[in-house]
Amino acid sequence: MMLPVHRRAPSVSFEFFPPKTEKAEAQLWETIKRLAPLRPRFVSVTYGAGGTTRERTHSIVERIQKETSIPAAAHLTCVDATREEIDTIARAYWEAGIRHIVALRGDPPGGLGGTYTPTPGGYAYAADLVEGLRRVAPFEISVAAYPECHPQSTDAQSDLDHLKRKIDAGASRAITQFFFDPEAFLRFRDRAVAAGIRVPLVPGILPVTNFAKAVEFAGSCNASIPTWFRHQFDGLDEDPVTRQIVAGTVAVDTCNKLIDEGVDQLHFYTLNRSELTVGICHMLGVRAMGAAAA
Repeated sequence: MMLPVHRRAPSVSFEFFPPKTEKAEAQLWETIKRLAPLRPRFVSVTYGAGGTTRERTHSIVERIQKETSIPAAAHLTCVDATREEIDTIARAYWEAGIRHIVALRGDPPGGLGGTYTPTPGGYAYAADLVEGLRRVAPFEISVAAYPECHPQSTDAQSDLDHLKRKIDAGASRAITQFFFDPEAFLRFRDRAVAAGIRVPLVPGILPVTNFAKAVEFAGSCNASIPTWFRHQFDGLDEDPVTRQIVAGTVAVDTCNKLIDEGVDQLHFYTLNRSELTVGICHMLGVRAMGAAAA
């Protein structure tokens, strides 16, 4: 599928997670080097569940900022830290030249299956964290959105109300949880606009390197898997080469449907790998400087 010549390529951003081993760290930096020529709007680095990996997140974000030309964004959560501790971390980011924070409530220790309890003396929820960050420095702030509702939301309306509180508190954009049905995002966008949300809503795209793992991820974060999507991967458990071709084709098709509906920014959950993301971006017209246009 080729990009129509009259259509502008979307801007992109990429998400990484802190590696646990030296080998995994080397792979991450190879991924960053491979993706950097695509000139992403920014790249972000996550926290682990329960606020773990905080120091590794900080280290990687600072290294990206110092050693590359890519604007780096740090994830920051409310979990297991007082307001004073979080404000200190935020000031350290600002002093290091980091101007973009992804502000999240964060998962409870043990993941979404656990019960979230605000840390005594801490920011209770993401909207509170956004307000606090605004007091620390004039950060660019991204927040999370859920096209099919956060797993712990009571209903779609309360989930949307919570998103609006985060925007009203000062968030610059909302990046969505991944989804596999583009219509889920488009319905969500319509509802968000009707609710008065005017900041960019950036779709989160998860290239499927491992279908079984993707199903596991989807189950934990309330992302539905359409029947047609499952059928695309039938019989490919032991065929990684074909699976990768199918994954890229499905992702490009999803992205093109979103672009046709006016989406001009995409956020890729890379899982610290570059191959599929580079291929998808290429097909969408997002290419290194000097590469031939579609």
